[in-house]
Amino acid sequence: MTTTATEPLLSAEGVTVRFGGLTALDDVGIRAVPGTVTGLIGPNGAGKTTLFNVLSGVLRPTAGTVTWKGAPPPGRRPHHLARAGIARTFQGLNLFPMMTVLDNVVVGADRLAAGGPLSLLTGLGRHHRDERELRSRAMAALERFGAAEHAHQLPATLPYGVQKQVALARACVGEPEALLLDEPASGLSGGQIDALADQIRDFGRDMAVVLVEHHMDLVMRVCDHIVVLNFGRVISTGTPAQIQADPLVAQAYLGTSDDGAADPAPTAAPAPAADSAPDPDPGNGAAR
Repeated sequence: MTTTATEPLLSAEGVTVRFGGLTALDDVGIRAVPGTVTGLIGPNGAGKTTLFNVLSGVLRPTAGTVTWKGAPPPGRRPHHLARAGIARTFQGLNLFPMMTVLDNVVVGADRLAAGGPLSLLTGLGRHHRDERELRSRAMAALERFGAAEHAHQLPATLPYGVQKQVALARACVGEPEALLLDEPASGLSGGQIDALADQIRDFGRDMAVVLVEHHMDLVMRVCDHIVVLNFGRVISTGTPAQIQADPLVAQAYLGTSDDGAADPAPTAAPAPAADSAPDPDPGNGAAR
């Protein structure tokens, strides 16, 4: 883990999201600083994925602001933010089932195309050169994430752990400056989670990373700073050591024992072997 004193690349302040009479987020703030990993934790329904959806342009907040490099984001739609350099993964992977692994990763490299959308639509100008360059970048990303041998297969034919690596390759191939990881350890075995921890640390050297995760041992190992949500509100922020010592976190998230002492943080339970495990969470609930 590394710590810098630079200003945040991506930040949210005073973010409130309401769905009818339900307040999913209430005056929430978070900062993604270059060269660091920021954890976002909380019980199911705390609002973690809702905040991710706000940060990535999927959802507009009822109130509050999101800034990118100290200014309003360049557009409010997900593709605008992706082109600006904000990438994310999803709980349910969201790989395109009828596209090959390679083509899925090429999609993530779109922001690097020099010819622009008109060239892509017409096939004129730099289109063919862009296509060759993006496919080359996509293959290099698959090599990096150990999935190059599956480049011409469909995602559904692959083990779940390999699909996770394809999703990471797609998120990173466009050389983002900010990376939002939504429960990347779900469905992985203990050994795969250890490897994922190394990958997240590596991401944190090159970009600002925000991590939503239920595996507390992973969060405490890789994060520089943690924000804790409960019922849509921030109840604690700080370093991993500060979060572990906070009684509010122990009570709201980790559970409190009968004698009032905080129970130890839960660790990642061994999951079914990812070589055969199906996608355990194909959904993408708004208020998780």
